[in-house]
Amino acid sequence: MARIPQHFIDEIVARTDIIEVIGSRVQLKKAGREYKACCPFHDEKTPSFWVSVDKQFYHCFGCGAHGTVLGFVMEYDHLGFIEAVEDLAARAGLEVPRESGAAAGPANPHDELYVAMERTALSSASA
Repeated sequence: MARIPQHFIDEIVARTDIIEVIGSRVQLKKAGREYKACCPFHDEKTPSFWVSVDKQFYHCFGCGAHGTVLGFVMEYDHLGFIEAVEDLAARAGLEVPRESGAAAGPANPHDELYVAMERTALSSASA
């Protein structure tokens, strides 16, 4: 099975403008150095959803949803990890590289942990 190299995932997250991606789905309002909105993951009347440009991270103080642009796309668009990476890569005009199991050399043992942690963060935010 072909894997997406972790360095590519990190590059996509770093190169993607989180404000542009989230702002295309949620109406963001500038609040100092950050942006705020009503959370798209739960019903609320006052904004508790904040997006940090500097940290390239979002957090909802109401329901606890948080993460990177990759996690947001997965949760908001109901995409799997690979589909979300492919979506962000397409926005950046990049082709997703694939590593084959044997030819790729030793796998980074932390890759699977990153994916598991992102999914756990998303599932706990939904609960």
